[in-house]
Amino acid sequence: MSKLPQGKSQSINPSSGANKLLIAVVGPTAIGKTALGIKLANYFNTEILSADSRQFFKEMTIGTAVPDEEELAAATHHFIQHISIEEEYNVGLFEQEAIQKLEELFKKHDVVIMVGGSGLYVDAVINGLDKFPDVDPEIRASLRAQLEADGIEALQRQLQTLDPEHYEKIDLHNKQRLVRALEICIGTGKPYSSFLAKNTIKRPFKTLKIGLQADRQLIYDRINRRVDLMIKKGLIAEAEALYPKKELNALQTVGYRELFSYFAEDFDLETAIEEIKKNTRRFAKRQLTWYRKDGSIVWFEYDTPLEEIVKVINHLRVNS
Repeated sequence: MSKLPQGKSQSINPSSGANKLLIAVVGPTAIGKTALGIKLANYFNTEILSADSRQFFKEMTIGTAVPDEEELAAATHHFIQHISIEEEYNVGLFEQEAIQKLEELFKKHDVVIMVGGSGLYVDAVINGLDKFPDVDPEIRASLRAQLEADGIEALQRQLQTLDPEHYEKIDLHNKQRLVRALEICIGTGKPYSSFLAKNTIKRPFKTLKIGLQADRQLIYDRINRRVDLMIKKGLIAEAEALYPKKELNALQTVGYRELFSYFAEDFDLETAIEEIKKNTRRFAKRQLTWYRKDGSIVWFEYDTPLEEIVKVINHLRVNS
């Protein structure tokens, strides 16, 4: 059964009175977003735009749960393994390329599906990027020096003090995002989170966010099973091949970082696998924290039949 946000009447978010609709499928990792996205794409005879920043990179397949060959063949996907880990890529570039792709897709389709576990990237497509003030570049240099000297934990503690709200959302092991948040906090004297959601723009299409949810323990069980399956599929060999490039920003992510520590003999393989599971569960918790604050999401249980979801979507399309 779908659950509408409390205290707010549910409707599709309109932009410029357009007749085109972008359906964003969101929710925590391992909940089933890929499968639902494909079903919706087939129902609406359309294509899928991926907004999962971990799945952009060609060299990372198993550890990012990239859709398999059968899934990719079931519906046309965009922004899946389209760049190399060697390339500089960020949410700003993704926003530009995604909007260009949507302009192209909406010439052929009235509906496009966006599937993503990266809340920042989903929001960039729907609302545009937030604008941050310029800060002294010396602050960034100082933070990087601190990172090198004291380790990432020191910066994590600093962010927890300066911006506890963003601390709960951010990937605390992503060095680039951690430094970026801190330089804004230090350079402006205000929390990084205070600058978010200040730049909502009008898009030439309507948007509807569909969220998948489940009992937290069930989500954690699905995560644990997925990690075990990744190991069986060859995640260790995939990570080992990438180990010489372990400092690249794209590889500062769950599933690879823990195995890099295993290769460095910081702990044994069993511990590395348990760390992957634990850190993936923490990642899912941060995703839920991000999405629960968005009152525009229409939530469904993860196993809701497609027919029921489509019925709600069509109802909202007609009555928006």
